[in-house]
Amino acid sequence: MAGFHEGWQALPQSGLDAQFWSTQGSNLLLGAVAIVAFIAVVALVMFGADLVKGRIRDKVQLVVLITPVLLLLAIGLVYPAIDTVWLSFTEIVKQPDPVTGINTEVTNFVGLSNYTYAFTDPTMLRTIINTVVWIILVPLLSTGVGLAYAVFIDRAKGEKTLKSLVFMPMAISFVGASVIWGSIMYDYNETGSQTGMLNALLGVFGIGPINFLATEPWNTFFLIVILTWIQTGFAMVIISAAIKGVPPEINEAASLDGANAWQRFWSITIPSIRGTLVVVLTTITIATLKVYDIVRTLTQGRYNTDVVANKMYVLSFVEQREPLGAALAVILFIFVIPVVIYNVRSLQKVKETR
Repeated sequence: MAGFHEGWQALPQSGLDAQFWSTQGSNLLLGAVAIVAFIAVVALVMFGADLVKGRIRDKVQLVVLITPVLLLLAIGLVYPAIDTVWLSFTEIVKQPDPVTGINTEVTNFVGLSNYTYAFTDPTMLRTIINTVVWIILVPLLSTGVGLAYAVFIDRAKGEKTLKSLVFMPMAISFVGASVIWGSIMYDYNETGSQTGMLNALLGVFGIGPINFLATEPWNTFFLIVILTWIQTGFAMVIISAAIKGVPPEINEAASLDGANAWQRFWSITIPSIRGTLVVVLTTITIATLKVYDIVRTLTQGRYNTDVVANKMYVLSFVEQREPLGAALAVILFIFVIPVVIYNVRSLQKVKETR
């Protein structure tokens, strides 16, 4: 044991010396002081607002409660958004300083040049098209499969177990799911036996192995399957809860009137859960727009599989082309706006019909 301790002491401990711990201790102390000061200021302001009497008491308390939230939103959300939009209209170039001769970064306004490049460059255009394919297929497939599964196993024997099996992928991270599908399902060996399940299955039928992640354009669809596999459980649980909320008397009355199962499904179940379907579709669509982990883990955007979120990361942090990455971030935000508007309008229509 002593030998192990001596060996451990002999290992290089770069960055873990006394200066490191002193610096970390100072940072922790500063953070604790900042938190205590923030709590003290908030408590003092709320105490002062509580002392206000008369008609304006409620208004003052409302302002006191909302102001910190609005301030944090402005600092953490509004300002970065405005800064990103401004950055997308600029170009960062290095120019020598006239005095020292050292290259310094200069920001120049270039208008819509970054957006023009995003929609004309073949690689960038392919990235945007791939993203559109993702946001069309993933919500439709996930919601469709989740709806079918919820309808078929509703009140069936072993319903809880069957639902748990479908919902389990939701507990797996996108990176974990990518590793599972990439190493177990899609694995491809140029020589020797195939360890991937799909290629091994093809071998049973005498079909040659396929490099699923490099075969264009189907590789994008194989990546889409992973996210669909994850999101189907979410769709199934939400839709199943909505189906159980449909009054059984309506289905019974329709059955007595001679309506078959298919007619009851389209005329009663679907209209009754329309609001839920809209919420599920829009939620999965927004999650799909942000997809990054799956592409980054399996292909790194190669073989024409790139999506906007991954391309934005590569441009901003790998290639150091921040303005172009900011333009893609704005494009991604623009993609979200119609989804949100449609969600709000659909929910409003559902409320009006009730």
